[in-house]
Amino acid sequence: MSRIGKKPVQIPAGVTVTIDGTTVSAKGSKGELTRTFSELVSIALDGDVLTVSRVDESKESNAQQGLVRTLIHNMVVGVSEGFEKKLELTGVGYRAALKGKDLDLSLGYSHPVIFACPDNISFEVPDNTHITVKGISKEQVGQVAAEIREKRPPEPYKGKGIHYEGEHIRRKLGKAAK
Repeated sequence: MSRIGKKPVQIPAGVTVTIDGTTVSAKGSKGELTRTFSELVSIALDGDVLTVSRVDESKESNAQQGLVRTLIHNMVVGVSEGFEKKLELTGVGYRAALKGKDLDLSLGYSHPVIFACPDNISFEVPDNTHITVKGISKEQVGQVAAEIREKRPPEPYKGKGIHYEGEHIRRKLGKAAK
């Protein structure tokens, strides 16, 4: 039995959830998300509580129950509060700036790297070494942050590159220390 899947999802005030078979839509102050799920689980809405239950007793259905419950919870949180990921740039001359909605990154290459802003995502640059990625879809926010980090991942000798806020970079000793 899935421990996460058994927990009901509380729907906060200001969020409306509609269920049409296996398709769930959540609408809130930040926007609207819609997703279609597997038929191995059944989704029921009772007032402001949403429950996910298994259709049969297979292991696959058990795994789907926890997954579907978590995805619906992320949809509800996304349309009511939103999600954000923070990135830091470390290195001499590494900086970020907004050009319209797109990111202009100087990452030590001979050219600036322009990162186009996808739909439903917004960027904030509080200073030239910090980037905040915001959106209503947790998956999309995480994917966009990973794609930005991929432009110059942190290297282990000096720690230069783009990393998540609070991420620990394992440092290696240089050849002089050996």
